[in-house]
Amino acid sequence: MKKTTMITLAALSLLAAPAFAHEHHAHETFSAGEPGDPKKPARVIEIALSEMAYEPSNITVRRGEQIRFVLRNVGREDHEFLLATPKENLAHAEVMKKHPHMEHDDPNGVRLAPGKTTEIVWKFTKAGTFEFSCLIPDHRDYGMVGHVTVK
Repeated sequence: MKKTTMITLAALSLLAAPAFAHEHHAHETFSAGEPGDPKKPARVIEIALSEMAYEPSNITVRRGEQIRFVLRNVGREDHEFLLATPKENLAHAEVMKKHPHMEHDDPNGVRLAPGKTTEIVWKFTKAGTFEFSCLIPDHRDYGMVGHVTVK
């Protein structure tokens, strides 16, 4: 009986792992730069998250610049801000379709309830074009995508 219980528990833990993997994975590097230092100066960019839109939706920053994103959910439902490459966000969106209530526990992403405000401090160490998008199922498909150009 003891061996059967252990096998059952092991099997259940393997089945449950994919549902929680997103919340606890660690990034060694990020495509769009690195988490900023909240104690250092940063340019502040305020972004309003509403139904299927960000305002502003296009931002230009300098390579090496630190930005303090002040994110306000002015909409009527939960929204996200996840900073990455379009390819990474599209792959992540597929995972979110399977687990739509996952919370982000990464320095480059956050989920916000209506009326809430939070901040992300980010240092753009790499040149290129990156995006921020809402990966709650269907939100990105309906246009909830913004772009950051790093020069």
